Amino acid sequence: MIRQKLAMIMALVVLAGLTVFAQQIALSNTEATIKTPTAPKVLKANFKWQNTKYSFGKIKHNKPATATFSFVNEGNEPLIITRAQGSCGCTVAKYPKDPIMPGQKGEITAAYNAAVLGSFHKTVTLTANTANATTVLSITGEVIK
Repeated sequence: MIRQKLAMIMALVVLAGLTVFAQQIALSNTEATIKTPTAPKVLKANFKWQNTKYSFGKIKHNKPATATFSFVNEGNEPLIITRAQGSCGCTVAKYPKDPIMPGQKGEITAAYNAAVLGSFHKTVTLTANTANATTVLSITGEVIK
């Protein structure tokens, strides 16, 4: 009877030891998988902006003002802007319709009509073939008499 209990205790100790050892092997395999380098990310078309915000400061009532936003395509594919939408009818954006080749520069203009007195904050949302499909440019200022 004592031999059976002793044999049972020994079997449990051996089983517990094997279980711990197996978990350590599984954990080390997981760590090896995590440490494996990933493939380099493919860089598509990509905006590199000089700035994405522009402040007019104080501008005269009913005297339209224009901001110019300059960028470079630092990607490895042609950058194609498909849309430039102002946040309201008071802001009109112009953008290049032709593809901007890698390394080339481009410009977006945002014209504000200054028809309403007071402070303003307007945006132009660009849609392009970049990793982030949309980019938001902003203009601010104050229209005075």
